[in-house]
Amino acid sequence: MVVVQIVMLHIALQNRPPVGAQHSLNKPFAGAQEGEMPAARPYNFWQWRSRKPYWQFLAAYTALLLVLQIILGSGSPAYVQLQGYVALGVEATLPIPQILENQRGRSCQGFRLSVLANWLIGDVFKMTYFFLAEGGIPWAFKLCGLFQAACDCYLGVQYWMYGDGGGQLDGDGKDARRA
Repeated sequence: MVVVQIVMLHIALQNRPPVGAQHSLNKPFAGAQEGEMPAARPYNFWQWRSRKPYWQFLAAYTALLLVLQIILGSGSPAYVQLQGYVALGVEATLPIPQILENQRGRSCQGFRLSVLANWLIGDVFKMTYFFLAEGGIPWAFKLCGLFQAACDCYLGVQYWMYGDGGGQLDGDGKDARRA
């Protein structure tokens, strides 16, 4: 899985639009304008122009986690639990940027219905396992799974409300398609 994710990052970095193209008329998110981001990322994190900083960051992060695992991993159950909670939290919050982008642009343009359907099907299977499995599934898994399922359901509501159209607003700030 790690190798596949690294290959996917490599492909994404090779096929990024050129600098400035994200502000063209053909961008996938309707309504976005330059400088609209609510808070700038420190050091433009994860938005570097060249590929080298991505690989440097991943190497340093991997080395840091390796050192922490060697020092704390075998002797500290609290460290292992903290790693688990952080991983669960990150996974549970993955839909939030998509929700915010859809809400801001009043559109689901660029977000495929097949992706949403697969996320919802995955949530059903995950929740079924978490709540019907015999044995002790920790509540952290259940709570994070419920939060992620709620986010995915809200994405479904957004898709129903906005569709995959352009989300054009009329002069009163209302969606022109709904008038």
